[in-house]
Amino acid sequence: MKNRWHKCFGLAALAILGLAPWGWAQGQDAKARVFYNAKIFTAEPQHPYAEAVGLRGDKILAVGTRAEVSQAAGKNAEFVDLQGKTLLPGLIDSHVHAVHGGLSLTGADVGERVSTIDELAAFAAEAVKNRKGMRGNILCITGIPLAVWSKTTELNARFSAGTYADKPLLLRGMDGHTGWGNRNLLQKAGITKEFVTKLSEKERAYYGQGSDLQPNGFAVDVGLDKLMSVVPEPTTEQWLEGGRAAIQYLHSMGITAWLDPLADAAVLSTYRSLAERGELTVSAVAAFPQVNPRNDPSQELATIQKLRKEFQGVPHLTIPGFKIFADGVVEYPSQTAALTRPYKNTGRSGDLLFDSARFSELVTAADKQGLIVHVHALGDRAVKETLNAIEAARKANGNTGLPHTLTHVQFADPEDIPRFCQLGAIAALQLFWAEASQDTIELVKPYLDPAIYEWQYPARSLLDAGATISGASDWSVSSPNVFWAIYQAETRKGPEGVLDPNQRMPRDAMLYAYTRNSARAMNQLEKIGSIAPGKQADLVLVDRDVMTVPVEELRDTKVLWTMVGGKTVWSAPLPEIKNPH
Repeated sequence: MKNRWHKCFGLAALAILGLAPWGWAQGQDAKARVFYNAKIFTAEPQHPYAEAVGLRGDKILAVGTRAEVSQAAGKNAEFVDLQGKTLLPGLIDSHVHAVHGGLSLTGADVGERVSTIDELAAFAAEAVKNRKGMRGNILCITGIPLAVWSKTTELNARFSAGTYADKPLLLRGMDGHTGWGNRNLLQKAGITKEFVTKLSEKERAYYGQGSDLQPNGFAVDVGLDKLMSVVPEPTTEQWLEGGRAAIQYLHSMGITAWLDPLADAAVLSTYRSLAERGELTVSAVAAFPQVNPRNDPSQELATIQKLRKEFQGVPHLTIPGFKIFADGVVEYPSQTAALTRPYKNTGRSGDLLFDSARFSELVTAADKQGLIVHVHALGDRAVKETLNAIEAARKANGNTGLPHTLTHVQFADPEDIPRFCQLGAIAALQLFWAEASQDTIELVKPYLDPAIYEWQYPARSLLDAGATISGASDWSVSSPNVFWAIYQAETRKGPEGVLDPNQRMPRDAMLYAYTRNSARAMNQLEKIGSIAPGKQADLVLVDRDVMTVPVEELRDTKVLWTMVGGKTVWSAPLPEIKNPH
């Protein structure tokens, strides 16, 4: 693996700190701690393993053999025997909707509990009783499986009549792009037959309708936004409750830092409130999502810079840039991902959500101002046009080194795969989704040109072409469990077999993806992302050797404790001791 990391836009220009003990000026008066008797993965490619790690205060003091680290720690050091467990750098998620995910934990999210309409009806009835998910008088249920959207007739029979005739209900899809409103909610949102009739054919694609143009409740992207426009925002206390729940939940997964790509004003205010209370125990990087790529770039970037100034100095929070949607999602019936060849059933190619020339201007101006652009690019055309914009910025400004990022990359034209490396663009991949299942086969394959479909989640091709791949979950769209994602990336197994085994990822590449590469995507590699002297002491202890255990055992990995800046922020509950008498 070593050569790959230096192949292109990699570590050649980075100062790699050696394993030799190395002092750190801050916290010199603090008592040093030495962790030993563990399998230690450092995420430093030139020396990925070590025998011991020394900490002083919130920084890593030394990494190397036990003798070297002990010498650096001094006579009064505390020695901690890790009993053969595995020590990793703090895990980093480079695309996670943390605060919104926290709202799903405290609200009415179906999780894995619903797969049929009957189960959904029972869940909704319970949600009405416990009032979870209530936004004003509207019941919002989240995490709905995508296959449900093909059953709109059944949904209306269950949720637009009877007790729901006068009760507005919103169902939100697990993908965050799709939803369904009952007739009561459609009326509130103004989504009527008259409204749909006045839309252009392109605009109608965002709303489900019958042959008579009567809305059936389904909505995607712009349509979902219109449904959501009548749903009250969470209260300040609900935001805080969701933020707290997210932090503890993600810490329980060993996650110590993340990039939140949906950090609007409410989310940023939540982070600030948590920081003021001393509860923001993560390195949170926020990307502001409300930049319009069709507007004057100077005005849009001025808004971002004003926002950065407003939140400057909030502990543990940085705003290095913004997020843009290049397209939507590919699954039937949504089909809003932008493709180079049309969907077979409609003859349309999805929607590119920006003007390519104007977007290139925006990315070039952002790059010049030192702002990172984080782009939702799922279809192969969206990927191509986003890379074109980054290329324009590199040509205009030279290689600024800013880690502009494409997230999702469900499909890519093979001719564009080498461009990630050439342009220094990060691929933030959600490889937990790379499985042979209904979502990747039945809802996709029949509708796509085979030349596009064969390049679904092309992770190994990107890796072999020298791309920097960062680990991402898109939680609450899917689980943030890193070890489940690594298992999925390595096997690509699903209930329907294996999804293109040629794209399986090696495990060490995935460990780098969720550590140093994600730190790189957040422009935080000098601070976090590996176990190296001088870096912040973000560590996670797990119960098995995740580098070598059989892949089927990897899924059962348990986090024992999580540390941020030298402080334990989460630890597994101790097993219950039963009284033998």
